[in-house]
Amino acid sequence: METTALRATIAANLAHVRQVIVDAAVASGRRADEVRLIAVSKTHPAEAIAAAIAAGQRVFGENTAQEALPKIARFPDEPLEWHFIGHLQSNKAKLVPGNFGWLHSLDNLKLAERLARFARERSAILNILIEVNITRDPAKHGVAPEAVAPLLDDLLSADLVGLRLRGLMALGPHPAGVAEQRAAFAAVRELHDTCRSRFALAEFTELSMGMSGDYQAAIAEGATLVRIGSAIFGERDYGRPPG
Repeated sequence: METTALRATIAANLAHVRQVIVDAAVASGRRADEVRLIAVSKTHPAEAIAAAIAAGQRVFGENTAQEALPKIARFPDEPLEWHFIGHLQSNKAKLVPGNFGWLHSLDNLKLAERLARFARERSAILNILIEVNITRDPAKHGVAPEAVAPLLDDLLSADLVGLRLRGLMALGPHPAGVAEQRAAFAAVRELHDTCRSRFALAEFTELSMGMSGDYQAAIAEGATLVRIGSAIFGERDYGRPPG
């Protein structure tokens, strides 16, 4: 897509998504500024990210470090916030601290310990969300709901300087109607609130829930971070590898 047209399309899409977020927040009795938009740029080239930056977007999400790192390097002078939202293998942990400010997919103590070690080596701070498999889908990553509190107990007992435990992340059911979506997101919110109270975690304030197909339902149930890709960038049809 020609650069001018790409910028216009992404700017229009961002404006629409931002308005939907405002409307969904207000409809559920919340302030719009309680919900932050993560533009999920996975599989899209740096030109698409540049178009989103031109439209005022500063928070981006990527699924793999290999794809993300060249993109991050393209914008060294922009005050961007990068979120790693995909499943992270332990042997890739070294690529996250110092490059990303947030990880949405923690699911075990070993990974946390490796991330903390690399964060310390780089004097970096990494905000951590525990991924919950709220639908108990065997095809999805994340810990079972009943395993979240024990994992938190282990994390809080470990030496994890450099990591900040900030909340939970979950994928909603798919395909599903709005009532089923809301029930799943409500369960994540209740689990989050229970854990925050039980462990007295002042910074445990975030709920990463909702994507292009269900973010209105997620906002209604308390999402503070929504991960929107195709509604902003469209389906990838650029005809060349991302980067």
